[in-house]
Order: sequence, then structure tokens, then C-alpha cells
Amino acid sequence: MKRSLPLLLLSLLLCGELPGQSFSISDMNEILYGVAYYPEYMPYDRLEEDVKLMKECGINLVRIAESTWAYQEPQDGVFNLEYIGRVLDIMHKNNIHVIVGTPTYAIPAWMARKHPEILVETKSGKSTYGPRQNMDISHPTYRFYAERIIRRLMEYVHDHPAVIGYQVDNETKHYHTEGENVQQQFVKHLQIKFDSPAQMTKAYGLNYWSNSVFHWEDMPSTTGSINGSLINEFKTFQRSLVTDFLAWQVGIVNEYKRPDQFVMQNFDLEWRDGSYAIQPDVDHFEASRPLDIAGIDIYHKTQDDLDGVTIGLAGDLARSMKQDNYLVVETQAQSILNTAKQKLHYPGQLRLQAYSHLASGANMVAYWPWHSIHNAAETYWKGLLSHDMEPNPTFLEAKQIAAEFKKLQKHLINLKKDNEVAIYFSNESLSALQWFYFSKSLNYNDIVRTFYEILFKANIECDFIDHTSTELSQYKLILVPPLYVVSDSELARLNQFVENGGHILYTFKSGFCNENVQVRTDRQPGPLRKPGGFSYQQFTNIEKLPLKDNPFKVDENDNHVSVWAELLIAETAGVVASYDHPHWGKYAAITRNRYGRGTVTYLGTWPSRAILNKIIDQAVDDAGLSKNSGNIGFPIIIRSGQNSQKRRIHYLLNYSSQTRVFRYPFGEGIELLSDKMLRSNEEVTLKPWDLMIVEEK
Repeated sequence: MKRSLPLLLLSLLLCGELPGQSFSISDMNEILYGVAYYPEYMPYDRLEEDVKLMKECGINLVRIAESTWAYQEPQDGVFNLEYIGRVLDIMHKNNIHVIVGTPTYAIPAWMARKHPEILVETKSGKSTYGPRQNMDISHPTYRFYAERIIRRLMEYVHDHPAVIGYQVDNETKHYHTEGENVQQQFVKHLQIKFDSPAQMTKAYGLNYWSNSVFHWEDMPSTTGSINGSLINEFKTFQRSLVTDFLAWQVGIVNEYKRPDQFVMQNFDLEWRDGSYAIQPDVDHFEASRPLDIAGIDIYHKTQDDLDGVTIGLAGDLARSMKQDNYLVVETQAQSILNTAKQKLHYPGQLRLQAYSHLASGANMVAYWPWHSIHNAAETYWKGLLSHDMEPNPTFLEAKQIAAEFKKLQKHLINLKKDNEVAIYFSNESLSALQWFYFSKSLNYNDIVRTFYEILFKANIECDFIDHTSTELSQYKLILVPPLYVVSDSELARLNQFVENGGHILYTFKSGFCNENVQVRTDRQPGPLRKPGGFSYQQFTNIEKLPLKDNPFKVDENDNHVSVWAELLIAETAGVVASYDHPHWGKYAAITRNRYGRGTVTYLGTWPSRAILNKIIDQAVDDAGLSKNSGNIGFPIIIRSGQNSQKRRIHYLLNYSSQTRVFRYPFGEGIELLSDKMLRSNEEVTLKPWDLMIVEEK
């Protein structure tokens, strides 16, 4: 098959054929502690007063401009950028750094009126003007105006000494675009990928229901398609539009940026009243390649529901995108969402959250926004300042954080990880399982999130990897949510990892389809059969089934599996658990097989949380992983790494409203916040929502 256009563009970026990419995050020597700042939103001019308060608080960075294209270009070709110059001047005077965002994710009204064709068209119909992110990011007319504002803005700001970096677009996704422009591009994409429409028809099984295509001009819109293979390819193509769009913006910005400036993007996760798990509409690893730094926004539950899981998951994903430190571009200062879901942090939680970001490898923590907005959709998405725009308890807690960051930054910046566990995720499988879902109560991201939460609460740190991560040898254990869509070559790479001594925990449905979402014709699980040591031909949905003889010795109320049951026939594998059922009892539910020097554990079903905890714990033991934190687990969360001075740093975080007492499990070191010596096995007391940071000697 041929290469796609977006990948060709990426290859140019990766080969350095676009200018300007010389920044390394390791060049950073201070922790950035900032806010998003919008003078355009203010009810009155208070720039000087805001900067005075920022200085008092210890804010050393603001992010500006990414949301206000109409304010910067109020009429077609008429620009209003002088106010940005005023912001830059006063920030520079006060030693506050600035990240300038390209304002392309919210289009002006005049553009929608003149060119309604750029408004995104989805299965629900044509978008109307009003919300942000309502345009087709691939439309040439939109690209014309986007390039013009980017260039005009870059010409205006790139030489200013306050500007340390740029953000391209914001929380970019494909917005489910599938109008005529996108359909035409998709056909071109298919023409590049396949030698002929007949080859495509065979690859996607289009003979079904007379969907065969034998001439490219006969290719129908995907809007009405009933073919899961074609739809999954279209979703892959839609994600490639994001990759291409961001690479295109980076290419423009790189023409202007100085060598000491960086380019990043503010990625987000799937949203479920907060950040949740893998973003279905972006290939994060692909899209981040042309960027200097990965950035992410992280919004999460608070008060008694604050457990650190979302902070850890989003941070570990962002760090894994480029295997380097990252920026938290947005996170919450006070309550978020709407008037019926206002949850203000408990005292101390803002501080705990800030250090939790650093503990995952962040070099920046920035709140959205500086001030609470007085009107429109995000009125109750509260900023660091409330609507009165005066200092408040949250402001005072941020002031304490900023002072501590400044004091300790040489010890905390550029924290590096050497994790031996990874979660292997697949955008292709996520998309396909939205079409061929196995349950309405459990989906792909639920499994990703559950795997991560178990590791996190057991104080086992991990990375995220996907099919672009060809070097797996640094890991000892890989957890794989349902790898439903996967090529033979990808499976061969994973099989080789096991044969070489690695350990993999697979979930049901893995290996079921090839890369074109064609169900494999040999006995399942296809190329996983030999390393897994089992096969199966049938499966069934279940509500709840007990396991025979309670093999994990859990409470009887927890001795069950649910949702899905593959009827596994052990071949070389050992049977870990079998279904306790009059008809399915002869089949294995969970197997473990030695393959080469490694081990494959396979879940043919979805275990209870208590059982899954034990399975993952056993996989950790099988992989020979040391539990450096001893038996300490949630609500005490421990995150470790090596700082820029080549010393081990340990964050000890109390995610509870109770005082906790435990033994410090690491080598002798200095507790940085108190400047006191801490010895190995010494008793430690952590107050509610408090923390300690130890630098080993």
C-alpha cells in the first residue's frame, strides 16, 4: 500500500526540512507557574492592576490570544494587534513570560457570513455560527484566512523578548467533519493507499450489501456507510486531518520563531465531566511529532473525589507523547462546569494538585483562566480570581505554591522517568469498538482508565505506548486493552517482545481483526494463539458469572466476571480461572502461558475489580518488577524520578482527608519543603491533602 499525504508531510517535518526547530525542553531552567489571560474578556481595562496581582501571587507566565480571532481581526483584512503589544510590553517589564496562541479555533462572524461553506458538516447536519471549533479545519478557504492571521500575528510578536513560545490552535480535533470537501480528500487518501478501487473493495469487504466500488468516481460519501472497515478507515483519516493541520501550523510558526522559543499544542482527553482517557479524535503521538513540547489540559474531580488518577493519567500520556517533560497548559483553579456542578477545592488541594503535576514530569502548571468570566458559556468555570477579581483563599494558596516552586525549582524541574511498565493503547481499536461495541456499560476507554487506576493506586508508575512505539525493550510489563484492530506486523513485534523476556497482559477481543477491521479467518486469537497458548471459536455476552473454586481467593461477592466471555481452550497455557457455569464451565476464562523467556496473561472476560487487582499484581511479580514503595498504596501516592542533578526525587502525596502515618521506604534524603533529613524506614506523618518531597543523598 502507498503512503498517505499527511504522513508525507510528517516525514518532511521529521527530516528537518522545515526551519526553526532547535528548542529542547531541557533548556528550561525554571518552573513555569501561570494563567491564561484575556484582556479582551475584561469588563473594564485593568491590565496594570492584573499584572500587579500576578506579581504579588508569583505568576511568571501568561498564555494569551488563542481564543480571540474576531478581536484581532474585526473585519476581513483589518487587524487589531496593538493591544497584544501592550500586554507583551507590561509582561516583559514585570518579568512575566508569554506564550502566544494562534487564534484559529474560534472563527469570526464575518468569515462565517462570507464563507458558510467552511462551517463543519457532520452526520447531524451543517453547523451554525456561535460555538467555537465549528469549522472544517481542512477547508482551503478556512486555511487561507487561518494562515493570514497566523502570519500577521507572528510578524507582530515573534521578536518580542517576553514571548518564550507559541501554541498552535487549541484542543484541536477533527470535529467530526465529513462534508463534501472532506469526502473528496478521503477519496484521494484512498487512491494513495490503494492501487485500485478493487483492491480497496477487497480490503474492506465492500461486496457486502452491494457496496463494491470499481471506479473511483463511484465512491459514495461515508456518511451513510454501513461498512465498519470503511468507517474505521475514515475515522483514521479524520484524525490524520488533525495531524496534518497541526503540522501545517507548526511549519508556519517555525518560519518566524526564534531558536530560544518553542512550539506546543494544548491537547485534551476524552471528556466525561472532566478529562477521562484517550482522545478518540486525535492520534496524540502522531500529532505531537512536529511540536517541540507536548502540552495538555487536565480537569478532574475535587473535594472528597480528588484521587490524583486523572492528573496522573493525563500527565503520563503527555510525557509519553515525546518521552520528555511536558506542560500543563490548563487546569482548574476553582470550580468548573456549570452552575449545578460547582465544587470548590478544599484548602490544600490546589497545592497538592500542583505538585502532582510536577511529580509526573510537568515543567509548567497553568490555570484557566486568571479571572472568572462575567458572561457567556464559561461564566462559572472559575478562574484563580473570582468574579470580584480580588485576592481570595485560592489566590493565597497559589501564592504559597509559587514561592515554593521558585525556591525548589532547581531540584524539581525536568524530572525524568525510567518506567518499566506501559499501557499499550490503540486509536484504531477504540474507534472500531465504538462501532462493534461489546457492551453499553463498559467500553475501551473504561478499560484503559481501570488499568491505569489500578497501577496508579498501587504506586506502579507507567508510560503510554502505541503502534508508533517500535522500541519496547525498556519495558518489562505491558498492559493491553482490547487490541481489536491490529496488523500482523504489529502483533509480531509484541510477540517478539514476549519471546525476548517481556510480559504482556492482554484483554479480550485482542488480535480479532486485521488493520482493515477484517475478522481474521483462522482460529482466534490469530497470531496471538501460539504466544497465548490457547484458542477459541465462540464467545458470548454475560451479565455476571462466578469463577470456579474462587481461584483468586477474594470475597465471594467479588468472585465474578461480567460483560463478555470468550470460551478459551487451553493448549500450552495454564488455566488461571474457569467459568462456574453448567455449559461454559469446561472453558477457561483467564490463561497464562510461558512463551520464550516471557509470559502472556490473557483475560477472556472482564473480572471484578478485586480480581483484576490480583491479576495485575501477579503480572507485576511475573515480570520481576520491584515495588520500590513497599506495600504503601492509595491514598498515599508515591511518584519518583531523577532530577537534573542526577538525584532521585520522591513525591509522597496524601490523597485523603485523614492524617496518614507510614514508613518512608527509600534511601536517606532531604525533605525539600521542610529542609529536614529523612532516614530510610523512618515514620512519616502526612496531614490531610498534604505532601512531602524527598531528594535522596
